[in-house]
Amino acid sequence: MTNDNTISRLSVLVVDDDQFVLDSLSTLLEILGYNTTKYDSAIAALAALKHEYVPDIIITDYKMPEMDGIEFLGRVHNIYPEIPVIVMTAYAEVDVAIDALKKGAFDFIIKPYKSEQITQALDKATKHIRYIELEKDYKILLEKTVKERTAELLVALEELKQANIEIVHRLVKASEYRDEDTGEHIKRMSFYTKAIAEELGESKDFVETIMFASTMHDIGKVGISDTILLKAGRLTPEEFEIIKSHTIIGAEILKDSKLPFLEMAEKIALTHHERWDGTGYPRCLKGEDIPLEGRILIICDQYDALRSKRPYKRPLTHEEVFKIITEGDGRTLPEHFDPDVLNAFEKCEQLFNDIYNRHS
Repeated sequence: MTNDNTISRLSVLVVDDDQFVLDSLSTLLEILGYNTTKYDSAIAALAALKHEYVPDIIITDYKMPEMDGIEFLGRVHNIYPEIPVIVMTAYAEVDVAIDALKKGAFDFIIKPYKSEQITQALDKATKHIRYIELEKDYKILLEKTVKERTAELLVALEELKQANIEIVHRLVKASEYRDEDTGEHIKRMSFYTKAIAEELGESKDFVETIMFASTMHDIGKVGISDTILLKAGRLTPEEFEIIKSHTIIGAEILKDSKLPFLEMAEKIALTHHERWDGTGYPRCLKGEDIPLEGRILIICDQYDALRSKRPYKRPLTHEEVFKIITEGDGRTLPEHFDPDVLNAFEKCEQLFNDIYNRHS
């Protein structure tokens, strides 16, 4: 079908078994400026349509020996539902014409027809075609606009997300500078948790969220005095109780957010020192009462703490740390960790070593 706005470019298929009507109507249409194709057989016309001949308008007689106009109309619309079909009927067949309209005919013409009737029907069909084309163009433009705006919105949301991530990373890094190795600890924690979560078969959303949320596990240390936090020697029992409060402080800082990564970060801050056997802090939670995020964090944090140099201890090798976590050394025991998380750690332990070496 044409997109051109000139009537001369529109094509009309005429179907009538009466050769005189067929020839006279085709001649009239040519005079009116339409490109005309004519068939004296409904079956031949359908065959042409099935071979991708697509007229803009179809005019068909109702009474034909092979099939009536209603059946022809139905078959046409099964192939090209948008083509307007005009049905020609005799005066005595007005009821048939009305039925044709109900069955999807665009219009009808009463025989013997007058040229004004033909012109009027074709003008209406032409306007209908133009409307359909405009509607299609509008839909295409609308879909294109929606896609463009959606793409722009996704870019803006991603930029906002990355800006939020960068701001949080910088704030967390500032807090880590107080007692960690220039903030590299938070990078390692992000990659450790990713490795464990993926080994556990967690969803892509969970993996992405815990990578970000894990960096805030020790945010509560901002509320701990430097005198205790940076003490070179071992802590007294009283000082250790104060250190333990960083879990509560961190959860308080992060609570009441509606953002998924901050909701997870609150759980992590509160529970990353809870142990599977119930000997952790601050609430002595046990087993699956500890959120999965906390169960993942404790083994990652323990690995990194044992690998790292402290004023009161030397850094341990990967092999030494792996043995301590999986076999125990009296202070650290396998019973401290979720068995599934411990199993995942054992499967990706070499990746932990690579992460530590790459971000030391």
